[in-house]
Amino acid sequence: MASSERSALLTYRLCGGSVEEERGRERVRGRAAAAPRKLPTFLGVVVPTLLSMFSVVLFLRLGFVVGHAGLYQALAMFAVAYFIIGMTVLSVCAIATNGALDAGGAYYMISRALGPEFGGSIGIMFFLANVCGSALYVLGLVEAVVDSFGIPPGQKVGTGVHVLPQSYWYELLYGTVLLALCLLVCLVGASIYAKATFLIFLIVVGVLGTILVSFFATRPLGVPIRLPYINGSETDNGSFTGFSLTTLRNNLGGGYGVDYTTGQMMSFSSVFAVMFNGCTGIMAGSNMSGDLKRPSYSIPRGTISAVLFTYLVYNLLAFLMCATCDRTLLQKDYGFLRDISIFPPLVTVGIYAATLSAAMSNLIGASRILYALARDDLFGRALALAKKTSASGNPVMAVILSWLVVQLVLFSGKLNTIAGVVTTFFLLVYATVNLACLALEWASAPNFRPTFRYFTWHTCLLGITGCCVMMFLISPVSASASLGFLLILLLALHYLSPSSTWGYISQALIFHQVRKYLLMLDVRKDHVKFWRPQMLLMVQNPRGSSRLIDFVNDLKKSGLYVLGHVELQDLDTLPSDPLQPQQDSWLSLVDKLNVKAFVSLTLAPSVRHGVRQLLFTSGLGGMRPNTLVLGFYDDAAPQDGLARHPAFTSAREDVPLGFPLLRAPAAPKLLSAREYVGIVADALKMLRNVLLARDLESLDKAWELRRAASPPPTIHVWPVNLLRPDSARYADTCSLFLLQMACVLNMARAWRRARLRLFLCVEAGAMPHAQEEKLRQLLKDLRIQAQIQLVPWDAVTRLHWQTRQGPPGGPLEEEEEEEEEGVVNFPANTTQVSDEYVCAANKLVLEQSPAPAVRFLYLPRPPADTGLYPLYLHQLELLTRGLGPTVLVHGVSAVTSTQL
Repeated sequence: MASSERSALLTYRLCGGSVEEERGRERVRGRAAAAPRKLPTFLGVVVPTLLSMFSVVLFLRLGFVVGHAGLYQALAMFAVAYFIIGMTVLSVCAIATNGALDAGGAYYMISRALGPEFGGSIGIMFFLANVCGSALYVLGLVEAVVDSFGIPPGQKVGTGVHVLPQSYWYELLYGTVLLALCLLVCLVGASIYAKATFLIFLIVVGVLGTILVSFFATRPLGVPIRLPYINGSETDNGSFTGFSLTTLRNNLGGGYGVDYTTGQMMSFSSVFAVMFNGCTGIMAGSNMSGDLKRPSYSIPRGTISAVLFTYLVYNLLAFLMCATCDRTLLQKDYGFLRDISIFPPLVTVGIYAATLSAAMSNLIGASRILYALARDDLFGRALALAKKTSASGNPVMAVILSWLVVQLVLFSGKLNTIAGVVTTFFLLVYATVNLACLALEWASAPNFRPTFRYFTWHTCLLGITGCCVMMFLISPVSASASLGFLLILLLALHYLSPSSTWGYISQALIFHQVRKYLLMLDVRKDHVKFWRPQMLLMVQNPRGSSRLIDFVNDLKKSGLYVLGHVELQDLDTLPSDPLQPQQDSWLSLVDKLNVKAFVSLTLAPSVRHGVRQLLFTSGLGGMRPNTLVLGFYDDAAPQDGLARHPAFTSAREDVPLGFPLLRAPAAPKLLSAREYVGIVADALKMLRNVLLARDLESLDKAWELRRAASPPPTIHVWPVNLLRPDSARYADTCSLFLLQMACVLNMARAWRRARLRLFLCVEAGAMPHAQEEKLRQLLKDLRIQAQIQLVPWDAVTRLHWQTRQGPPGGPLEEEEEEEEEGVVNFPANTTQVSDEYVCAANKLVLEQSPAPAVRFLYLPRPPADTGLYPLYLHQLELLTRGLGPTVLVHGVSAVTSTQL
């Protein structure tokens, strides 16, 4: 037994989704959820599409097109128009067969393919197009009724059947009555609408058959034509010649003249605009998708059948008209089909029936779109009333609201007033349907596998191009206004509408392009000129690291930024992955802090193993972290920065984003001092740069950078290894990396007011001015703007030499030379400086005023002897004690360049 399209296997709908989403929709549907789908392909798709495409154009404007354009150009117009809508039909069929459809037709297709922003904005425009289209057909029907039964202008009393008064208000009254008739049919439901349209379809087919017979059965005759805008006693004569080779030859070429209803000179574009109005009904069947038994089966077959049938009918009638009617009759009598018919009243009935059906089709289509928009809650309470349905599932309130909007449009009074807007709206919707199919095809998503395969991205692109060209050809003003309105709606929905679970095609397209460009990003082509920091910041608990996360975001300089976190658990002892529930919390944190970062979480038996995993596995291809950032290891009590952060101060939740509370000051740490230094050593072994950030949570960036006091805030840079006074240089790899990081921070938008201050430690007799000039030249070559300040430190270094055995220039300097050349070594006596010396160095740094916003200091390598790790960390703590926001930096890669 064939499975139903509402089965659980197809709850993913068009482009994926979740069972939870479908369950939520079922709750919204209420009683409508149990409403059966009743309409088959013929009644639900073929009949509405045929009647919408024929409407008044077939009976009242086809002769106008052929008369002005001639047979050749008329056939070319049909070919171009049907080529455009044919490409759109292929896209509609592809999307309609890629999963189960629901109510809303084109809106449903676009919203589920392109996301809520495009779907909602196009849905509103498609609703307005159907509303204006319904009003257009009602006004056209009023004109036809008044033409047949209206009292001639200048007469107070009519004669015979001409009994209807003519004026703006009377015609508005007639339109209101006819629209009320449409409302009654649509309120009963889709089933009675389908039956009514089927009855009208039979009438239209009968009239069409009568017209075809009339071309053969009617004898040649002259048709008197009363010309408007001329004295009523003056007439012209047209001729129905019957089949004549001479008549056909005369009508082959174009003969553009003046339109007798408007007094304007016709051209190819103006005639094409009128003709194309009869080709904008291809979505009539799709609008009934919520009422079809098998929409994915019916929409492709029904729509293609209707389009092919109308194309054949238009071409056949164009040929018959050119072979039997002279140009005068075609150009000056739009109702000539009644004059040559073997039964004229039937043609009049056909015009009324086709126009009334088109009005109902657009009205019920508008109501279904409005109902779908309301059910999706894209506009909140604004459309809440449209959700209400009858016991049978008919969205009665959406029908009534659509009827009210159509009634308002009727006040425009004239068909020509809204014809251009209607066509433009429809073309914009068709272009977006093609765009949706094109995006799905280009995204190459595995779940996009429609059963209808007669399309490619070329057909989608041709459809988009054709629709856009036609929009501006028909009405440049309407096209520009429609696109502007669409853009406003799109932006409003992007910022105001709630997030959906439909899936966003933009994500699929971004993935497709990113994968392609990542493969092109070749690490073998890296060059120091284009180096940028790619940061991995390890975060134990975001509550205590909010300002550090923001600071590193400023340091990344458009590079990769990854927030890493290690969870100390063993997956073997757990029933499931504990990191999956945390992922959303971390991503929400990134959104709220407004940082451009990825999140990478891992399970490990220890923090050190977890950091190793992240250093090995984070990133992809040429985008991998080259710099590890750690918070400093000290005994300071952690402070909850999220509770004070502006992004969370207005939040109602007690625990922002569900992160656990911070560790109590007396509670044991998850990381030992030896393991912390081991992480630094591991990163350097893996040729990763290392940054240790201390007291960054005390950095109030907003206050530092916005204060009005002069001078502006400063960034202090100490490019000398203060724990290695015997090998203090400022031009080694690590010092240059430190300079680069300070410069990168200064280049960030928020830090551009800050000034770099570079401290040059000098000793007596060491030619300080020569050193300063050499450093100034280096800064000039590196294009770094910084103030150089000389700092005598004889008193500090004296403390070191008093405790050191042997003169300067011994083994330590040799080891430093090796490190500068890239040899990885860990000298055992790196930490052989006294605490007294380190405290003096700390005091030297602290005395430099005014106090900076942040300091950058040289981070020495950890010792090779792991037993010295605690002493190493102790001396780093002494060096940075009381300095405020400080970043210790050790670089292992060349990052500066003096070349172009």
